[in-house]
This record gives sequence, C-alpha cells and structure tokens, in this order.
Amino acid sequence: MKPAEYYQRDRTLHPPAYAPDYKTSVSRSPRLPLISLQNSASEITGPVFGHRDIDPLDNDLVRNFPHGGDPVGERIILHGRVLDENARPVPKTLVEIWQANASGRYRHRKDTYLGALDPNFGGCGRTLTDENGYYFFRTIKPGAYPWRNWVNSWRPAHIHVSVFGAAFAQRLITQLYFEGDPLIPHCPIVKTIPDPEAIEQLIARLDLNATIPLDAIAYKFDIVLRGRRSTLFENRLEGN
Repeated sequence: MKPAEYYQRDRTLHPPAYAPDYKTSVSRSPRLPLISLQNSASEITGPVFGHRDIDPLDNDLVRNFPHGGDPVGERIILHGRVLDENARPVPKTLVEIWQANASGRYRHRKDTYLGALDPNFGGCGRTLTDENGYYFFRTIKPGAYPWRNWVNSWRPAHIHVSVFGAAFAQRLITQLYFEGDPLIPHCPIVKTIPDPEAIEQLIARLDLNATIPLDAIAYKFDIVLRGRRSTLFENRLEGN
C-alpha cells in the first residue's frame, strides 16, 4: 500500500508545548526537539470501527446513562461534519466526546469540585460519521469550573472530542468551546494558542436552523483534519 501524501503541520498555528502560564505544561512538556516520523503500515491500515460497535443511544447523552432519569441542565445539539484538508467528507469515522455536567463536574472519582454530581448524566458519547461525514450528538451544555492554575482560574464550558481515522493508531483529540462564552479569552490554556484564527476554529457556533423547538439549542462544529484550515488538535504529530 502506498502511503497517502499528508500536509505538514503548520507549527505557527499551534501553541508551544512549554507555556509557563499554563502551569501543568511545565512538567509535561518535552525538553528535547520533537522527532518527525514517517507513517508506517501500522498508522495507515486497520482495524477500523463499524456500526456494530455503536449502540443506538451512544450519541444521546441525555438518555444513554443507565439511571434512566432526566439530567439537569440546558439540552443542546452538537453537530457538524468531519472533513479532510480539501473539504471532502470523511465517512465512517468514530467521533467520541466527554464532558462535565451542567454544574461543571465530571463523573470521575478524582473530580472533587463542589459542583453537584448529576445522577442521571454520564458525560460520554460516541457515534460514526455518515457517508457525508456528518455527526450528531444530543447532550447537556457543560458548566464552567475552577482549576488550580492561578488563584481564580476558570475553564470555559467545553467538550472534549476524539476522532479516529482510517486506522486504530490514528487518533486526534481536541476540545471545543461555545460561541459567546466570556471566559474563553481569559482561559490560560486558550491563551497558549498564538493564532486568533486557530482559536476561532475551536468555537462551536450557534445554529438556530438545527435547533429543536422546545427541546434543544443547536451548535455546529466542523472538524477539519489537515491543511491550512485544520482544527487544532492536542496530540497531533507532524505529518499526521
């Protein structure tokens, strides 16, 4: 199999690994230059995911937690398309999300924030894109929460997104924010991104056309895998 030609990563769009104002990057950032590796057969071949791996409720975070009650908070629709660098749809791609609940608390034993733990919300979902690269989730809009970066640091409302490519080793991770959130420009993590346009590409836009009346407000977030208009990913390696 001949490997596909990939767009090189534009490092001017991406934040530096070492950003002292984002305190945890100090201990996690590499001290030596990164090494760019060419894709091998393990990165460009299967296994891949199929419809049998997805439950019908996996993309509905309002209903997919087994307790069966209604979660608290604002119901939203998150939808969009996964596209390649030339705006072509990427079908049959696994998209996963995870998030805090409406009070800003994750369902995780290490999350000790005093926000209420919703007994009817798990905060995780997944789906496969269709033939047009389209994905769709119904969920609860997450709340902001404090974190120990500075004395009064708060994370904006955000949802973590994982995208698997054409092979199991091809996984990209990012997080999206919501249009109009006043905390976005104050977030130390967001501030590490040097390009304002790259920040804009991480913001899900209000989409009243896709809103479900009397049920859920919609936000649209397209995921672009490569190229000059690519979505910013947290774990992207050069050449991928």
